[in-house]
Amino acid sequence: MPKRKIPKSTSAVQTGRALPNRVSSYSPSHRTSASAYPEPVLTSTKPRSIWKRLVVLLLAIIFGAIIVVGVWDARNISSAANKMFGSGNLFNLLNSSALKQTDNGRVNILLVGYSVDDPGHPGASLTDSIILLSLSTQSKTGYMLSIPRDLYVNIPGSGYAKINEAYNDGGISLLEQVVSKAFQTPINYYALINYASVRETVNALGGISLNIKSSDPRGLYDPNISPVDGGPLELANGQQTIDGQVALNLTRARGDAYNSYGFAQADFDRTQHQRQVLTAIKDKLNWKIVLNPRKNSQILNAAANNVKTDLSASEARPLFGLFNSIPSSNLQSLSLRDLNKVNYLRSYTTSYGQSALIPAAGINDYSQIVDALSPFNQ
Repeated sequence: MPKRKIPKSTSAVQTGRALPNRVSSYSPSHRTSASAYPEPVLTSTKPRSIWKRLVVLLLAIIFGAIIVVGVWDARNISSAANKMFGSGNLFNLLNSSALKQTDNGRVNILLVGYSVDDPGHPGASLTDSIILLSLSTQSKTGYMLSIPRDLYVNIPGSGYAKINEAYNDGGISLLEQVVSKAFQTPINYYALINYASVRETVNALGGISLNIKSSDPRGLYDPNISPVDGGPLELANGQQTIDGQVALNLTRARGDAYNSYGFAQADFDRTQHQRQVLTAIKDKLNWKIVLNPRKNSQILNAAANNVKTDLSASEARPLFGLFNSIPSSNLQSLSLRDLNKVNYLRSYTTSYGQSALIPAAGINDYSQIVDALSPFNQ
């Protein structure tokens, strides 16, 4: 009888054959060698734990610094607000109020400078610096118009006199009334500024940079600044970085000493420099100052100790925001001496023999000036 062939796919077990040198089932006595199954290598978690601790510590330091700066800032702001607005309540600053403005969306502030910081200065209480600062809430533009201190105006209750006498006669409200009527411009706010604030603010900012453009190739020189005030004033033409005392001297200098040079337009040069210094200060004022409590404390104190205003605490932040949002290139510097390259003023001798200035159109006739300013007030 022929033998049956076993299919090749049939296992050896099926055939009854033993598997040489192989274990057919698990035996407790049989152990796999260590080399066949090496023990797992344990990775240490200690370095990762250290990095986590360092990150937590770093975050704690940053968070702590933010708290310290915030508390310090709040204290500085509260102290300054109490001096300026009569209340150090920070909620008044955080709860902003809408700014007063004209019908066409302009906010007009009368900036008035005097020298009460220097009681020995002749006419210290006279407002020798009068600037109309007008800001547009719509176009983010603005202008600074210097009003000459020698402008001969009709002061209610006093008659004709130089405009810098109005404050002495009836305070800031009378000066506002005179300016508003002459230039047909509503005044929304005022800031009565002691000149010392210029020195203190510029020093707190670490100096300011401005470009001296004197008609004299030598620059500016005025020996009529006492050594006590860091005089004489001497600045070359070109870009200059100046400290607070020099900035203050520049805003005061008219070059009226016999050997002065660079002040061809006397008081008009001074008012131009005042606008220039104000613009330079604006360029360095920004919200980053909040991160430096020591610096913002100096700036806030310079304002609180030297500025009187009818601005409320809740209006301060919106006004600063508006002022800061306008690029300096959009903040025009205007003078009645060369407004649109036209001189809208002429010399005048008063009945007392004083030299004064009146509109080119005639005494108390501001129609041409108002028309010339009209495009800037759009």
